[in-house]
Amino acid sequence: DLEIVWTSIPAVILVILSVPSFSLLYSMDEIVDPAVTLKVIGHQWYWSYEYSDYTTCLPDKSTLKYNCYMMVLDGLPNKEGYFRLLETNKRVVLPTNTHLRLLVSAADVLHSWTVPSFGVKVDACPGRLNQMNLFIKRIGVFFGQCSEICGVNHGFMPIVIVSLPTLQFHHYIMTKLELH
Repeated sequence: DLEIVWTSIPAVILVILSVPSFSLLYSMDEIVDPAVTLKVIGHQWYWSYEYSDYTTCLPDKSTLKYNCYMMVLDGLPNKEGYFRLLETNKRVVLPTNTHLRLLVSAADVLHSWTVPSFGVKVDACPGRLNQMNLFIKRIGVFFGQCSEICGVNHGFMPIVIVSLPTLQFHHYIMTKLELH
């Protein structure tokens, strides 16, 4: 009799604790269909980006992708207004007030795609695809860096995000599609 009580009371407590956990897991499930998907791949020691949603728009089925390398201070057009060790040769352009999906991976070693202004830190692991949903509310330029010690030039992997209104973003994409 006593053994049944010892067994059933913890089982009832576990069931009571699991009910809120299941509802929380259900509410965390992705219910929004993102409008833009950005693939982010970490390399030693630069980032590559790909807008994979627009491959059907291109005649040769190529993609809008590019590599972002850190700009040295001497390579900047006007040294005022630029941040040393945070500028890249190309900036990632993303729309505001739009649901975004980031697919993050790495080609060689562990990296971490981090933009502190967004509160985003996604690990980039070789052979693994991590997903992060993002909704940018502000227009502006946002900086980040690799926050995983990935090698000798780990400190030279900056991230620059430019968030534009949705119409300007679509204009930017259309001009890129015309250049292909």
